[in-house]
Amino acid sequence: MQYTVDKTEIEPFLARLAKSNQAFDARHPGLKTNRQPIHTVYGGANLYQSGTAGKIAQLSQKHFDQYAPDAATMAAALGVAIDSEASTDTEAFGSSSWIANNVFKRVQHKLATEAVEDHRIDFEDGYGARSDEEEDGHARSTAIAMATALQAQLLPPFVGIRIKSLSEEGKHRALRTLDLFITTLMAQTGVSLPENFTITLPKVISKIQVEVLCDYLDLLETRNGIPDGHIQIELMLENVQSLFNVEGKVGLPEMIAAGKQRVSCLILGTFDYTATCNVAATFQDHKHPAADFARQMMLANVMGTEVALCDGITNIMPIAPHKGTALTNEQLIENQQVVHAAWKLHFDNIMHSMQLGFYQGWDLNPAQIPIRYCAVYYFYLTGLEDSTNRLKTFIDKAAQASMVGNTFDDAATGQGLVNFFVNGMGCGALSEAEALATGITIEELKQRSFTKIVENRTQG
Repeated sequence: MQYTVDKTEIEPFLARLAKSNQAFDARHPGLKTNRQPIHTVYGGANLYQSGTAGKIAQLSQKHFDQYAPDAATMAAALGVAIDSEASTDTEAFGSSSWIANNVFKRVQHKLATEAVEDHRIDFEDGYGARSDEEEDGHARSTAIAMATALQAQLLPPFVGIRIKSLSEEGKHRALRTLDLFITTLMAQTGVSLPENFTITLPKVISKIQVEVLCDYLDLLETRNGIPDGHIQIELMLENVQSLFNVEGKVGLPEMIAAGKQRVSCLILGTFDYTATCNVAATFQDHKHPAADFARQMMLANVMGTEVALCDGITNIMPIAPHKGTALTNEQLIENQQVVHAAWKLHFDNIMHSMQLGFYQGWDLNPAQIPIRYCAVYYFYLTGLEDSTNRLKTFIDKAAQASMVGNTFDDAATGQGLVNFFVNGMGCGALSEAEALATGITIEELKQRSFTKIVENRTQG
């Protein structure tokens, strides 16, 4: 068979494709391989102390123990099915009772060992407008408290601060607080910042704001002996202008590029965003179509990159209306009803976000944290049996398209299944043994790449 185009003629075509393909691969290296927290809990800078994370953990654990004394109560509050007649000893893997009991036990363990994964000291909405003298004082005192916690190994795995926006009204105060905090913290530690330290920039509306923050961080790192690029930034998208620039084009790629590889996460500020969409306060909701549109835009712009996604808050708190120890039976019942209703709302919102591809969200109160873990663990455990069978079959067939029941899987699905187990193990929802039941090894899971797993197996 004769070719009509010889090798020298085809080279320019291949070169053009190579340039384009390499640029795409550089922009989309794949999902981030390092751990992503499943929540961020934040609190006002005026309240922060070295033991704050531990106090939040204790309050979370106490709240869960009080309002979910057993798996059946937890399941009923969250509106999930459970076979009340099945015993823990005889329940079948993947059954509703097995899922509920394992969610309950794993949430208890998580709250006792690492209730807070990510904590943000807030100098914005959760702090409010204060005098320069007062905010200066809190910028220094919180830095000293964080340094104390760092040295005593009391910090959560991820920490940081949220500064004010870089709007005309907030720009001077935001940069001043950032300087005072970083400089004071470094003076206290004398070594370095915490490993996963992040600055949250709220209400971002332009790439210039991101550029300025990154350039300012360059200066602070140089002045304080911090390794270049150590400080990460998160961008909170709280305006329609966060998604679209002044030319009406999608602005997220240029904002991320302006971050010079510091941008680790995009956060949706659900209620602020829907407000800028002219949605009346009565109808602002976590699952409003405008919020889902923003989520889809965020997904479309960062999937395949190392930038993570984080969802917004549930604004109804699971706080009991009646306080004290001498409560009537009616008051106790009302307390439980109010708390469980807020639990159900938070649970449903988190499940909605996870089904859309958002695996992290913001919590406002220690009482919300247990339900964060309940929802995430339910998400993974309800999908465990099906995902185990599909990944095992897929690996056995070395990535050839396969069928489990009437479900067709191809290589892209294989990567999604690997991500399911890696992310589930990372947050404590899934055990190592449950991941290994698929036939995959821990070393392969650490690679996080289904393509590499298949290559290793086919070449071996």
